[in-house]
Amino acid sequence: MTSATSSSGSAALASRSRAATADELAGIPWLGRLDAVERERVLADLRVVQVEAGEYVCRIGRPVSYWFGLIDGLLKMSNDSALGMPITFTGVPPGGWFGEGTVIKREPYRYNIEALRRSHVAGIGADTFHWLLDRSIGFNRFVMLQLNERLGQFIGAREIDRLTDPDERVARSLASLFHPTLYPGVGEVLHITQQELGYLVGLSRQRVNEALRALQARGLIRVEYGGVRVLALDGLRGFRAGG
Repeated sequence: MTSATSSSGSAALASRSRAATADELAGIPWLGRLDAVERERVLADLRVVQVEAGEYVCRIGRPVSYWFGLIDGLLKMSNDSALGMPITFTGVPPGGWFGEGTVIKREPYRYNIEALRRSHVAGIGADTFHWLLDRSIGFNRFVMLQLNERLGQFIGAREIDRLTDPDERVARSLASLFHPTLYPGVGEVLHITQQELGYLVGLSRQRVNEALRALQARGLIRVEYGGVRVLALDGLRGFRAGG
């Protein structure tokens, strides 16, 4: 697991890790697809680490060593501003597993994964990931579905990046975080602050607040204490300002 400040960051985070609790294991969407032998290997390998706001789980150019999933908290996937115009590809809410394409190819990361708040991240080693691919049909189906949905997500992210209307950007970005396949842990309520949503969308907290009020007035969402409840997901996905 990778740190923002140390070239041996993978070992640094691993040294802070612990075994998953029963509740955390129950929230892993692919674990139930495994047979007894496969599950035993995963339980022996799977670790959970707490990362603080601003800490990196993955960094561009670092070698891949784990396949990650978010237990709780909020992460941001982005490029490196040193490489040009910074772009946020997506947020990662609870229940999301990510980076499978990088693990399959065993290539260095082409993106950063940063914690926007204190988060708990799970991971299995790349060798265990490939071992599961070699023997588990259920795991393969899960990973193929992930890859297919991720492709659609990134096509959508490019479309969002070209939107100029702030309300539309917020609507589409929220909709992408309420993805039942990629982020099954979210449900109907996403626990996110307006500041965190601003980091993901590239807008100020004040402008995000205006957009949320506009979406709420349309009956698409309801802003609740500490989060946002989706009322009409298809409406968010197809939202047009002034429509």
